[in-house]
Amino acid sequence: PWSHTVVIENVVGSTADGQAANGGAPGAEPATGRWRLRCCIKVTAVQVRKALWGIAMVMCVCSSWAGSTQLAKLTFKQFDAPFTLTWFATTWNCLFFPLYYIGHLCKSPERQTPRQRFRECCRFFGDDGLTAKVFFTKVAPFGLLWILTNYLYLQALRKINTTDVSALFCCNKAFVFLLSWIVLRDRFMGVRIVAAIFAIAGIVMMTYADGFHSHSVMGITFVVASASMSALYKVLFKMVLGSAKFGEAALFLTIVGGANFVFISFVPVILYFTHVEYFGSLEDIPWLYLCGVAGLLFAFNILVNFGIAITYPTLISLGIVLSVPVNAMVDLYTCEIHFNAVRLIAVLIICLGFLMLLLPEDWDQCFIQLHAKLQSKREEPAEEEAGPGSSLNWSRRARPSMSTFTH
Repeated sequence: PWSHTVVIENVVGSTADGQAANGGAPGAEPATGRWRLRCCIKVTAVQVRKALWGIAMVMCVCSSWAGSTQLAKLTFKQFDAPFTLTWFATTWNCLFFPLYYIGHLCKSPERQTPRQRFRECCRFFGDDGLTAKVFFTKVAPFGLLWILTNYLYLQALRKINTTDVSALFCCNKAFVFLLSWIVLRDRFMGVRIVAAIFAIAGIVMMTYADGFHSHSVMGITFVVASASMSALYKVLFKMVLGSAKFGEAALFLTIVGGANFVFISFVPVILYFTHVEYFGSLEDIPWLYLCGVAGLLFAFNILVNFGIAITYPTLISLGIVLSVPVNAMVDLYTCEIHFNAVRLIAVLIICLGFLMLLLPEDWDQCFIQLHAKLQSKREEPAEEEAGPGSSLNWSRRARPSMSTFTH
């Protein structure tokens, strides 16, 4: 939003300079006013449209993330195979690049063939494109982190309720900041250190809320490990590959899904024959639940990775933290959770830390500027009333104002 304000000031400043250069010609001031009004209306319309898209995006992100969590919890009652579910959901990533190419055909004026678009997006991996060395050094590690993140998250759902899992997973934002500060040498921010402390305190309090039982401790360990793998994925991606465009990100996720199908398919087979994840015949598999979880996770990843094209990234992150109260209401309705004071405080502390991490880097300067503007607006009426020849009028108007406050 601040960039739009800068654009308005630059446009208005340039028109004012142009007017001064013309020597204050007659008719220049109304034209400048009309131009200023058009700029304000245009930018305001863009901001309103982006905010409306943001509200819709928040609802979609929240519903897809909370829906996949709740549906995965229900799936385990009939199909207790977390790694098989992880493999099945990750395979759906193969659809990213085909969907992106369909959007490219619909929106781009210069249409390319799938091979041309594929080669252009492969430049993201280097001058040589996608080679075997690049795959095993820059793609395969991220595929393993992706699988570990989802598998540990699903394992946590088998141990504890969805409210605790979704709240504890929000700590990944704090882990991303700590890793970025240590590894990438990002800017130190005191407010984010406080947020990280809140996240750690919330984890300890969440563990204390259930009395340090082995079942709950294992679940909390799983979800904290999942959040750590997610943070490691994001930081390493930024360090190794940098920032990716939409087509490059779609190709990367498609390769991750394809590699999962080709190289990891033997793991569910081994788990099936060793009866670690045994599910009987294919007819006993709840395919509707499995497709529902995979579809919701796929929709969530689309919204998170490509939603910044239509709205602000902060609103997308806000949808993730709003899934915590949604899961809490569902758990409370299904009587699967007991909200004691310690658990409630832990959830609130973690969510507060997550929201603090959404503050921009220059939030303190923005706050100081806003405070200065409010202070100047308060001082302007006082200066106008205290002007020459207005002391008598000011004294006469003072009584009704005081009586208004008293009444």
